[in-house]
Amino acid sequence: MAEVNLTIDGRSYPVACDDGQEGRLVQLGSYVDHRMREVAIAGANNKTQALVLASLVLADEVFDLNDKLADLSQDSSSIAQVHQEKTIEFQGLSPNDEQSIVTAIGHMASKVEKLTARIQRKSVDKLSA
Repeated sequence: MAEVNLTIDGRSYPVACDDGQEGRLVQLGSYVDHRMREVAIAGANNKTQALVLASLVLADEVFDLNDKLADLSQDSSSIAQVHQEKTIEFQGLSPNDEQSIVTAIGHMASKVEKLTARIQRKSVDKLSA
């Protein structure tokens, strides 16, 4: 089992992976770091908010890919190829970091709900006018 130190948003994270997957893991870490920077540029007010927004962007990509995979489910050979991929194990965050992220996600969810309500109110107001 190999280990790679990834730098995401200026912090180093040790991550274990299958031997030979180090390059791919570095590529994934760079992708996450890039997404973090994009979100920060787009208006995230702090690092925690950027982390949450980047997570939402990445989750959206995963959901889109899962939808596409479901469309391919009739082709069993495509599914077999997906299941043969190597696994990556995250070494974990400290309990304090995990709690900070959970709290940040909760705050972000609240903000998203408030923004959604505000957008819906404005849409109703425009329709009424």
